[in-house]
Amino acid sequence: YQKEVKKALQANASAFPQLSTEVAQNEAEVIMHTSKGDITIKLFPKYAPLTVENFLTHAKKGYYDGLLFHRVISDFMIQSGDPKGNGTGGESIWKGKDKKIDSGNGFANEISPYLYNIRGALAMANAGANTNGSQFFINQNPADQSSQLSSDSYPKAIIDAYTEGGNPSLDKNYTVFGQVIDGMDIVDAISKVDTDSNDKPTSDITITKIDIIKDYKFK
Repeated sequence: YQKEVKKALQANASAFPQLSTEVAQNEAEVIMHTSKGDITIKLFPKYAPLTVENFLTHAKKGYYDGLLFHRVISDFMIQSGDPKGNGTGGESIWKGKDKKIDSGNGFANEISPYLYNIRGALAMANAGANTNGSQFFINQNPADQSSQLSSDSYPKAIIDAYTEGGNPSLDKNYTVFGQVIDGMDIVDAISKVDTDSNDKPTSDITITKIDIIKDYKFK
């Protein structure tokens, strides 16, 4: 991993798939239809294969249909993917099927030096390392984060991307596995709704359906 980190630190912008709105051959693409509008997201199976397979399989089975954005914090992120709608639920596609991948507490984090919690990044929510189930969030914070980042630990292209916002404090602790390529205005609209003391919207905001625009064949 350290070798990869060194390579990433010297890489130019083209090495970081989040920085392009094109959907590459080794990427997948989905449209998340919400009660506020559509969000188009590309996914990165090359760097987060377990997470992307989990998300796509759930999406195809309709697991996310009708689920709430149960945790919304303006200038931070919007979160969904919990069938219970309160932040305590959700499980991976491997639960009970593949103990190597999911011990029952969730599956492993997939941290890559090529993926970061920049504005628009799709990442897995967790309750500590390697507890991924089905909940995810989209980084929404629009404030410039670049001044707190050092070129010793962040590639220049990513520091530049953080001028647009994001949450670098989450890097290395949460699996980033996708990037919004269209519909950030919808993410922003969701982030601004009224919420209660638990950060839950006072009026329901839901995912109506997730359509797979470009699938990915896992080996």
